[in-house]
Amino acid sequence: MAQKSTIYKVELSVSDMDRHYYETHKLTIAKHPSETAERLMVRILAFALNANEQLEMTRGLSTDDEP
Repeated sequence: MAQKSTIYKVELSVSDMDRHYYETHKLTIAKHPSETAERLMVRILAFALNANEQLEMTRGLSTDDEP
């Protein structure tokens, strides 16, 4: 039987003084069984560094209609 993804809930507070962007994001992130903890943290870091009102996580690794 295949392993299921692990779901993580993250509350991320972003304070970017250069862009004058201050916001708290509540994220629900799925960690695929083949994904390392380091890669999951890099995904969260990338979100934090590029955070804006329109940015959101994709639906998953196997979603055909998303880049």
